[in-house]
Amino acid sequence: MKEQLSWKVGGQQGEGIESTGEIFSMALNRLGYFLYGYRHFSSRIKGGHTNNKIRVSTTQVRAIADDLDILVAFDQETIDVNYKELHSDGVIIADAKFKPVKPEDTEASLYIVPFTELATELGTSLMKNMVAVGSTCAVLNLDPNVFKEVVEEIFGRKGETVVEKNMEAIKQGYAAMKAELGDKVGSLELKEADRNKRMFMIGNDAIALGALAGGVRLMAAYPITPASEIMEYLIKKLPMVGGTVIQTEDEIAAATMAIGANYGGIRSFTASAGPGLSLMMEAIGLSGMTEQPLVVVDTQRGGPSTGLPTKQEQSDLMAMIYGTHGEIPKIVLAPSTVQEAFYDTVEAFNLAEEYQCPVIILSDLQLSLGKQTVEPLDHSKVEIRRGKLAANESELEELEPKKYYKRFEVTEDGVSPRVIPGMKNGIHHVTGVEHDETGKPSESPVNRQAQMDKRMRKLEKIKFQNPIHTHAPHEEADLLLVGFNSTRGVIEESIGRLEADGLKVNHAHIRLIHPFPSDELEPLIHSAKKVVVIENNATGQLANIIKMNVGFGNKIVKMTKYDGTPYLPNEIHTRCKELN
Repeated sequence: MKEQLSWKVGGQQGEGIESTGEIFSMALNRLGYFLYGYRHFSSRIKGGHTNNKIRVSTTQVRAIADDLDILVAFDQETIDVNYKELHSDGVIIADAKFKPVKPEDTEASLYIVPFTELATELGTSLMKNMVAVGSTCAVLNLDPNVFKEVVEEIFGRKGETVVEKNMEAIKQGYAAMKAELGDKVGSLELKEADRNKRMFMIGNDAIALGALAGGVRLMAAYPITPASEIMEYLIKKLPMVGGTVIQTEDEIAAATMAIGANYGGIRSFTASAGPGLSLMMEAIGLSGMTEQPLVVVDTQRGGPSTGLPTKQEQSDLMAMIYGTHGEIPKIVLAPSTVQEAFYDTVEAFNLAEEYQCPVIILSDLQLSLGKQTVEPLDHSKVEIRRGKLAANESELEELEPKKYYKRFEVTEDGVSPRVIPGMKNGIHHVTGVEHDETGKPSESPVNRQAQMDKRMRKLEKIKFQNPIHTHAPHEEADLLLVGFNSTRGVIEESIGRLEADGLKVNHAHIRLIHPFPSDELEPLIHSAKKVVVIENNATGQLANIIKMNVGFGNKIVKMTKYDGTPYLPNEIHTRCKELN
């Protein structure tokens, strides 16, 4: 029996590939297995090759597998594109309809099952994906009835007949594949899992849930891949707590609407990807100048311009730190797991209000859309902190006649007192030009320097728990591997292989990108012979940021990948071994 396996389903976009993977993974998750999935899809609504690769394990996994055990193919292109991932004992399960051909240079076994024919006999060819799921059951020696609960959940609203038809499709797929396998039934059987209940979700859902838990009542956004699921989740959930989602005409409107709602005392945010963030930059500057809280989610994807909208990349780093014109205080967070995406989103709203500045939650496509097993979230860790916001009018001192509230008062910690518009004794101006303590426009050099110094002092005071996720068992390491966002899992797995090779390897995963946690990273770099910075971009942006803030340029090695695909453990393992 196997501790883990890798399963992939592929075909043309729009013919049920995603639902096949969803049904398979939901059932395995409910059996207690840990899963990690990554979906390759084209930047079009229908057509073009798509596949969903899912890793199933009895222990926690946070990376895509190097190889492949089972490939379920709905067309020949799926075999031609993906077969090289199969190991020698791998299995191809293909629909008889397209007359599948096994490439000559693979030792994997090809089994042909009439997915479409069996589904059509049951009433509709659309159920061919259920036949494919049943075929997989035979290889894994899984009872087809383990899918009953999932099928009822997905198709129950369509009636019992539809549920029964889909279950029959699974059972017929199982029987057909069992006949093909003969005595090889269960050849890739998994060890039994612990049966504990865990969630199975994408990073975008965790971000949306974190916003909800963090007290958000308005999301203003414009749909864009790979951020749209955040909006789609909250469209359903926010009305349950008296909130709403507004689809704006563009990203500029989304950012400014979120600023306006925060000004009015309502926690609000927006989410987008690189192209949308480019449009928001002036508004982000407005948030910094007017000292209004603003949370923005950036789900990075391949760029520049429209670039690779459905592919993995981490190339927005510099833009998120330095993209605005002029200089403002800004916080950039980079969660590395689905759990962190939830907790960091909650914290982003607290930081935005405590420091009255824009906070950017930096994600990437692999983290945003990659589905993975998540331990139950601890809602007791959620707290709401609103900073220097007056809770009611009784907290405000009586203003002298014709005087205004010092909304932008120069303070030692850089954070000025804040009121909700309309509060008695809280009247003040708000403008995007430089202003004095009451908000009135002022071009005085003395005032300008005082206000700038005040705003920038915020960066000296920011407190974020665990700005670096660290695993450093060695006082002196041969290698220090550094990354951010979704590369954490693949780095952790490659470290295990490097340690098995006899190397001493430490790991630092950056969670607070700006202001940069130099003091926490410096000793880790100092104690390593070489520092390998692993990222999905062409220029090594994180490596350059480390050089700017910490130094040690002579130790730092850039490991970059920018072909639109995530790292595999073997890639990092091999390239790191070459350094020693």
